[in-house]
Amino acid sequence: MKRLNTNKLYINNLTGATAGIKSLPRRYTLTHSDWTGDLFLTIDDNYDKKQISKLYTRLMRDEILAELVNNEGCLEFRVYCHVSGGFVVGTAKWRYNIFHSEMQLVLEAIRYGDRTLFEEYPELDNAPVFVYYKSNNSRFNNVENWGTMLQYK
Repeated sequence: MKRLNTNKLYINNLTGATAGIKSLPRRYTLTHSDWTGDLFLTIDDNYDKKQISKLYTRLMRDEILAELVNNEGCLEFRVYCHVSGGFVVGTAKWRYNIFHSEMQLVLEAIRYGDRTLFEEYPELDNAPVFVYYKSNNSRFNNVENWGTMLQYK
């Protein structure tokens, strides 16, 4: 049930990405092109502010921010989606449905894009994935458990 086309994924490993899990949090910034379907993933110890500061991205707010964190001795992946609040295109329900329907692709892109880290630390495949949908509408402001990263290998 794999959806990711690896030929459409462009990966940018910045300096913080070389530290592996020794330097947490490890952060992922994922954007895309509506015109080409290309995905752009930056892996670093900080979010790629340059990547998400472009005018189109600021208007659409459809970027994905994720991080690998140590939560009281347990590694976990957290994914953040901006559903509503501030100036964004579309209703909260519409945006939530898009993020939700594309989440498998998002997680496959992160897993594939950082596959070297997963090969070095195979225990990461057992890390739970929590998706945080941020919204000013309480119906869509929630957290979902998306299993473990192994499902997206």
